[in-house]
Amino acid sequence: MNSRVKIKSTEILSKNWYTLKKIIFDYQNKNGTWIEQNREAYDRGNGATILLYNLKTKTVILTKQFRLPTFINGNESGMLIEACAGLLDLDNPEDCIRRETEEETGFVIKDVKKIFEAYMSPGSVTEILYFFVAEYSKEMKTAKGGGVDEHEDIEVMELSFTQALKMVASGEIKDGKTIMLLQYLQINVPSFRKLEPSNHL
Repeated sequence: MNSRVKIKSTEILSKNWYTLKKIIFDYQNKNGTWIEQNREAYDRGNGATILLYNLKTKTVILTKQFRLPTFINGNESGMLIEACAGLLDLDNPEDCIRRETEEETGFVIKDVKKIFEAYMSPGSVTEILYFFVAEYSKEMKTAKGGGVDEHEDIEVMELSFTQALKMVASGEIKDGKTIMLLQYLQINVPSFRKLEPSNHL
C-alpha cells in the first residue's frame, strides 16, 4: 500500500451501467505536505482483448461495432474497428478471451498467448486490460459470431495485415488496444516484421 495516500471517503454517484465513485483522499507531496484531493473513478471491472492472426495468409480478425462515447466525441458514425475484447466478469483473463473470441468472431481458438497488461485510461477508469494474441485458421470458424447479447451488433472483419496498418495511418482505426496489438504483431512476429512501413503507409 502507498503510505502517501489516505482515503477519507468514497461515495457512489451512479450504478446505472457500471459504478461511478467520488473519492476524497489526502495525498502527501514529495516535500512532505498533505493535500486533500477529490477524484471520480469509473469502475467497470477488468477486461481482456485479443488479436487473431493467420501466418499463411497474413491476415487478422477485427470487429466493427457502434461505440456511443466515440459518437458524442466527433466520430460521425460512432462505428469503431477494434480487436475482440470483453469484460472478465468472474473468469480469469484467458477463459474470458476464449469465450469472447467465440461469441464475437465465431472462432474457437486453440493456443493463446498473453503478451502484456495495461491500464488504458488511468486518469478516470480503474480497468486493467489483459492483451493476448492467437493464430487462427478457417477451420477454427465454428459459428457466425457477432455477439450473443441482444444489444450487440458486431461485424466480423478479416483484413490483410497491410490493410490494417494502412487503416491505422489513415485514421480509420482509432482504437488504442487495436493499434497496440497490431504494432506488437509487427515488432514481434518475424513474418509480419518484414512488412516495412514504406510498403503500407
